[in-house]
Amino acid sequence: MSNREFWFVVGSQFLYGPEVLETVEQRAREMADKLSQVLPYPLVYKVTAKTNKEISDVVKEANYSDECCGIITWCHTFSPSKMWINGLVNLQKPYCHLATQYNKEIPNEDIDMDFMNLNQAAHGDREHGFIAARLRMPRKVIAGYWEDEKVHKRLSDWMKAAVGVAVSKQMKVMRFGDNMREVAVTEGDKVEVQIKLGWQVNTWAVGDLVKEMNAVTEEEIDALMKVYESEYDIATDNIAAIRYQAKEEIAMKKMMDREGCKAFSNTFQDLYGMEQLPGLASQHLMAQGYGYGGEGDWKVSAMTAILKAMGENGNGASAFMEDYTYHLVEGSEYSLGAHMLEVCPSVAADKPRIETHHLGIGMNEKDPARVVFEGKSGPGIVVSLIDMGGRLRLIVQDIEAVKPIMPMPNLPVARVMWRAMPDLTDGVECWITAGGAHHTVLSYDVTAEQMRDWARMMDIEFVHITKDTTPEKLEDELFLKDLALKLK
Repeated sequence: MSNREFWFVVGSQFLYGPEVLETVEQRAREMADKLSQVLPYPLVYKVTAKTNKEISDVVKEANYSDECCGIITWCHTFSPSKMWINGLVNLQKPYCHLATQYNKEIPNEDIDMDFMNLNQAAHGDREHGFIAARLRMPRKVIAGYWEDEKVHKRLSDWMKAAVGVAVSKQMKVMRFGDNMREVAVTEGDKVEVQIKLGWQVNTWAVGDLVKEMNAVTEEEIDALMKVYESEYDIATDNIAAIRYQAKEEIAMKKMMDREGCKAFSNTFQDLYGMEQLPGLASQHLMAQGYGYGGEGDWKVSAMTAILKAMGENGNGASAFMEDYTYHLVEGSEYSLGAHMLEVCPSVAADKPRIETHHLGIGMNEKDPARVVFEGKSGPGIVVSLIDMGGRLRLIVQDIEAVKPIMPMPNLPVARVMWRAMPDLTDGVECWITAGGAHHTVLSYDVTAEQMRDWARMMDIEFVHITKDTTPEKLEDELFLKDLALKLK
């Protein structure tokens, strides 16, 4: 997936004659070239489709191309939609319909029937749109002038969501041990998830990790220590604890890379043969784009990796998160998110520092090293994927992260504070009503609209808690979704 790209397929027909078709192709190539300069991934012009076979052929090619992450269509002229059926019913890649036109304005003096025959996107796109609606296809429709920044932004966001689909289809999760005992939300149907989302979720024994750790050399640890020193402030004299975390990180990375895994989970209840729960090790792996889930939560680990890949530069500001406690003072209500050790430093407001502290839970023989910081402020989302039994539900809540309102000098973990939408209490009621997990992915880079696009592409349920959501409206929405999905 290192050469990700999107394909531009333009619709027309033979009735306009060869000169019109030549112009359509020239313009389509120009548009693809110019858009490639402003979009996060190249847009490759593939064909001006005029027949059933041309469309079917390009769809087959796209389905089997590792590089192609999705198709963007546009009908410059009138493209009879029946000829799209055989191709679209077989399309397995994300699909965006760009409803635009080559010219921005109607040319008052020059408009004539030749102009009208050439520039028929206004009803060509409607004919094209009907067949996707008739086929009940998951799709994104983006309307507007193709050179406008607003269109660029929406196309960019859709592309990133489509890349999230490509990452999902190749996702492999390495579970070190099993889940935390008796926890419900970290369970789930791994077979159904692989069928629906593409994830391969398997377990490796903690003993396998310990064996890999024992093979790590002092020279390897020295090299990683230099990286730690350049990226973080060392705020502990317990260098041995940091070096132990480096050994854990090196071993986990070797195992994941060898197996092609991009996400991992562990649990503090299963550390047999290890001195420390991986804290700094997990955090630094997340900073490199790996997903993580605590207590064996393989769903949130995969989602963390996916949101990271969807973010800025393919590894955005997204982090494994857990709601820990609330500030319930009237007029100043906030959630405080943290975890025992493992929050990704990609969301840090300032340079993080490495500290060592006692961890009063789990099987740690020695005090684990971890990165401590405050999260940055700004708008974001929290995301939870849950197994509803027979279907998956993706829950997204809008939030506004703030600088923590108090220093909390004795809290020895990374922390983020935020206002939940629509407000703390209604937001908590809505989240619990929807079944949202205590583990989430918090993201500053990925938007709710992108997650809606991703859920649509993956054909799973989507629930969005916004500033306008009420518990009553959400209950009605969930009831109707449940009814519709049972009838589907």
